[in-house]
Amino acid sequence: MNTPTIPRRRGRPPKELAGYSETRESLLRAGVAVLTEKGFSSTGIEEILRNADVPKGSFYHFFASKEAFGLELIDRYAAYFAKKLDRILTNERRSPLERLHDFVMDAEAGMRRYRFKRGCLVGNLGQEMGVLPEGYRERLREVFIDWEARTARCLLEARAAGEIPRKTDCASVAAFFWIGWEGAVLRAKLDGDPAALRTFANGFFAALK
Repeated sequence: MNTPTIPRRRGRPPKELAGYSETRESLLRAGVAVLTEKGFSSTGIEEILRNADVPKGSFYHFFASKEAFGLELIDRYAAYFAKKLDRILTNERRSPLERLHDFVMDAEAGMRRYRFKRGCLVGNLGQEMGVLPEGYRERLREVFIDWEARTARCLLEARAAGEIPRKTDCASVAAFFWIGWEGAVLRAKLDGDPAALRTFANGFFAALK
């Protein structure tokens, strides 16, 4: 008895079977890792391919250009960081101000893990705006605004709980936090130690009271 054959579908194989997702994810992970350590303009496609262990020539199969790749990296990092903020800043087992302290401690531990060589991808790109595609500007601003909004919600809870004065403008304080925090991350990366993170955090929490 002959076994019936399943007709082969025409065209390219499904993306998952073709290794599309796995290779694409490897490139994005490598891109985030490199860009949190180095600048976008000084990072070549070859370095990302090498870190991702992806054959040369594969990059443009998944991304139309380095510019398009960079925008996807911003989105990837923004999604990762938003999830991290939600995990820490909405933790109801901790008071609102304790959550902000937890974020600072978690960030220091993360930088220490990579010996203060990695910073914030969004902050790094913001420092390069003079040489980056103009389209990056609005996307980076949107990410910062999102982080500020999540932080402001935590501060509103702190205000309602009586941890900070009732007159506190939580939106302005959240914006101040991220402006100062990004500078502290840059300095910690420059110095190779957490002193700048602690100096800013101590000043910020003292000012809240």
